Amino acid sequence: MANQTRIIKIDGMTCGGCVASVHTATSEIDGVETISVDLADNLATVTFDDSKTSIEAIAAAIDEAGFDATVANA
Repeated sequence: MANQTRIIKIDGMTCGGCVASVHTATSEIDGVETISVDLADNLATVTFDDSKTSIEAIAAAIDEAGFDATVANA
């Protein structure tokens, strides 16, 4: 049960509504502790419990919301 903080690059965000959509897409994922979305840089910083979810699952949820999410190398 270790928290990790990772960065996801998100292409396709154009406004505050997009930021809200990313928050909504990730809010129901068990294990996501916090997510901070930066519209200007097209990045999300995610802190999550890696025993409950993975960064890939979080990125997939963002993809399903209509964006192109790519996990940044750490």
